[in-house]
Amino acid sequence: MLFADIVDFTQLSSHTSPIDLVNLLNRIFSNFDELAEEHGLEKIKTIGDAYMVGGGLSLPQPNHVQAIADMSLDMQAAIGKSKAADGNRLSMRIGINTGSVVAGIIGIKKFIYDLWGDTVNIASRMESQGVPGKIQVTEVTYQLLKHLYRFEKRGTIEVKGKGEMATYFLVGKQEKLPNSAIPSDVCQSQTGIQMGSAPLLTCP
Repeated sequence: MLFADIVDFTQLSSHTSPIDLVNLLNRIFSNFDELAEEHGLEKIKTIGDAYMVGGGLSLPQPNHVQAIADMSLDMQAAIGKSKAADGNRLSMRIGINTGSVVAGIIGIKKFIYDLWGDTVNIASRMESQGVPGKIQVTEVTYQLLKHLYRFEKRGTIEVKGKGEMATYFLVGKQEKLPNSAIPSDVCQSQTGIQMGSAPLLTCP
């Protein structure tokens, strides 16, 4: 699960006309929609200036955790090229978590496909309690990706509703590694943490 949010959006809204604000969000989120399609991920919804994406849901793929990581890096690169009406650069906080979710549609009016569960809540906290310009991930996501990507350890933070959690910042990709370079214990660890039937890593 990935949540992304534009930094200081409330302040931006206070000195930007509604039409300019909507046009700005439309440009940014349309770009993100294209990235989601490119990476084989599913856009769940937008909530104001927040963007929510899921991997391994109705469109299972074997490497959805890596796809989420790749999309987060592409999103940061894209937002870095965007400017507000006053010419200032924009930045985002991005949060990622990995685990099981419940997905579906509820209610009888204005249907929307949505996700529920602890995984979703923690991913949202990774974003809201993140750092501008950074991609914050949980320990479980870090453990699955640490051999493929570069990380900076943030340390332990107090996460609302969960207590203390170890978190990391995703920095970028490592040099491409062959499957044989992925430790066997990492491949085995994917068994208990997957969505649908899609494994988290491609292992030999």
